[in-house]
Amino acid sequence: MSFADQAHWDQRYTTINTAPHPARVLIDNQHLLPDSGQVLDLACGLGGNALWLAERGLSVDAWDCSSVALDKLQRSVSQRGLNIATRVVDFDEEPLPEAAFDLIVVSGFLSRKLCPDICRALRQGGLLAYQTYTQEKVDTAPSGPKNPDYLLAPGELLKLFPTLAPCAYREEGDLGDLQQGLRNYAYLLASQPKTVHSL
Repeated sequence: MSFADQAHWDQRYTTINTAPHPARVLIDNQHLLPDSGQVLDLACGLGGNALWLAERGLSVDAWDCSSVALDKLQRSVSQRGLNIATRVVDFDEEPLPEAAFDLIVVSGFLSRKLCPDICRALRQGGLLAYQTYTQEKVDTAPSGPKNPDYLLAPGELLKLFPTLAPCAYREEGDLGDLQQGLRNYAYLLASQPKTVHSL
């Protein structure tokens, strides 16, 4: 998500005023999340994840290319008195800082070339919570982009972060009762391994 996309997203967020619910990868696995530390909500949009995490006492950086989205998020932050620092970022041009975050959250966004940077931006023992759209969709809840460049192939999310240790993974495709479960998405919760010191 770069400044080249900014006009598109600014226009889209002009008509949206309510932050989305936090991603399922956070809700389903909240018992595994840190209770303190520095968080990055990457491509945060209106900040549904950022707000939820800040309400849990975490210090959150919320970055996006859309200044319109971040202005709306900043108003919510001020009203609630939360610890969220918003920042307009061109992810194509600005590298993520190394070993800077205890938790990185990405939802509804896919940039495969950013994946190595995301891994490097995690501290030892840090967690990545990633959830986005899949190519395999069910008719009950069509959602997400149509361009396959922004959709995960079956099982792809597990392969995008090979240096991280998976803690939880979910991708249900079109199996079973399509009225239930996690449809049109895959999610991954994975940790940055801690360095093991030999004696």
